Amino acid sequence: MHHQHRLLKSLLTAVLLASPAVIAGCATHRYYDPDYRDYHRWDGNETTLYIRWEGETHRDHREFRKRNEREQREYWQWRHRDHDRDHGRDHDRDHDHD
Repeated sequence: MHHQHRLLKSLLTAVLLASPAVIAGCATHRYYDPDYRDYHRWDGNETTLYIRWEGETHRDHREFRKRNEREQREYWQWRHRDHDRDHGRDHDRDHDHD
């Protein structure tokens, strides 16, 4: 019984120590823009711009990943056309990544 408690305690400790890495890995996503052939990190800055796009284009709020391909492409076109001044900070060229 004591051995099982130690094992459980060790397992729980390992899970708790790994949690921040798992959570941090889920905090941002990368999306590929096929028209511009680049990747965008989806972070707080991208979320702000996305919500702005929804407002400017009179769309109801919906998660980006749940939008159809046409709407996603419309967003990236708007994004590149009007808001690419942070070019180096918010997306990465496809030849730099897998």
